[in-house]
Amino acid sequence: MPRTRDYQHFCPVARSLEVIGEKWSLLVVRDLLRGPQRFTDLLRYMGGITPKWLTARLRDLEAAGIVERDSEEGRREVWYRLTARGRELGPVVASLAVWGMDHALRAPLPGEPIFPEQTLTALAVYMNTKGTGLDGPVVWEFHFPDRPAIHLSYESNRWRTRTPDADATLVINTTPSAWTAVFVANGAERKRLLDRLDVSGPAGRIAEFRDVMVAAPTSASPPKRLADAQSPPKRVAPSRAPTRRAASRPPLAKRRVAAQLR
Repeated sequence: MPRTRDYQHFCPVARSLEVIGEKWSLLVVRDLLRGPQRFTDLLRYMGGITPKWLTARLRDLEAAGIVERDSEEGRREVWYRLTARGRELGPVVASLAVWGMDHALRAPLPGEPIFPEQTLTALAVYMNTKGTGLDGPVVWEFHFPDRPAIHLSYESNRWRTRTPDADATLVINTTPSAWTAVFVANGAERKRLLDRLDVSGPAGRIAEFRDVMVAAPTSASPPKRLADAQSPPKRVAPSRAPTRRAASRPPLAKRRVAAQLR
């Protein structure tokens, strides 16, 4: 399949785009950053790609030294994984995720596949980039019908997604569509949807989860005001004016989340 990007322009950016700028290429990298995947896994996660296009992109990425086959004797299926060069694209994909959440987030279009793994990974990247922290480690365990559970955890000052390997602080039972509705809703609507989520765990931890999610960016915010999503939610200290000290202060965990999302 011929290349569609050949800039004939001496510039590192142009050259990089010639290597990784083809349609679907960075999405292959995005999914392999979570770990080795089979051809069928990649085909499912990318929704609209055809087997022919995926084969072409994998061959191009292999030729560029970004992807390699992970085959074992006696194993029928071929797995694909990133090389060291491919893993160096992690910050590029992370920057695109943050930019997309700040400036391009929207609700799914009709027929678009929804994969919670992708939204939760983007959320973890976003919170790491913006410096969102808590007072201690947490593990939020998400359960979606007919899918493996996913952990969104915070420890050692980092958020990350992973397969369950620790006791959960909270358990969230939801569906891909319901979670995505929370993910893209505006502040008031998001708070309402969060209140309807099936979340089990200590009351203080549930409040902490909701505070973090209320403060995250939304698809309904105008681009020039998206920074407002990082300021403290009004409900955390409803009686405090911006320049006055409130008589009573919210719990420490809430104050820290709000401060770090400014």
